Amino acid sequence: MAEENNGAAEGTPPQQPRVKVLNQYIRDLSFENVAVQKDRMPEGQTSFEVQVALDARKVGENQYEVINKLKVNATIGEDKIFILEMDYAGRFSVENVPNEQLHAFLMIECPRMIFPYLRRVVGDVTRDGGYPPLNLDNIDFLALYRNQMAQMAKAQAEAKDAQVS
Repeated sequence: MAEENNGAAEGTPPQQPRVKVLNQYIRDLSFENVAVQKDRMPEGQTSFEVQVALDARKVGENQYEVINKLKVNATIGEDKIFILEMDYAGRFSVENVPNEQLHAFLMIECPRMIFPYLRRVVGDVTRDGGYPPLNLDNIDFLALYRNQMAQMAKAQAEAKDAQVS
């Protein structure tokens, strides 16, 4: 006869991680239509510089806010066309994720879940600004996370070296 132990005994598989999007929203949005303000639209191919950063914070028991921070600079040659800055956030309920994996989970999986909605807002805002809708390429949140961790490790090593010197 098998004993019921709710997964607490050794040898039983751990419970599967559970994540639920409680809500998602624009925290901050700025669209500066530089070309229109200057009353001149340069001709040529538009170039886009896209910067992405991530942030997360605990907001309650098993609840976290994860923020995608996006900045897009659109230029034609040397002329700025528009600047779009947006913080798009989601509030998540996260359960059964080990503490040592929680940070990575919040910075990779959660942004991945809300990215399609961020992409839609960017397309709508650029279209409403008088331009063709900007359809952002997919973002590799795993690579972004690894880069951020490598930069943090490098900064910590440099700070440690500076203290030793």
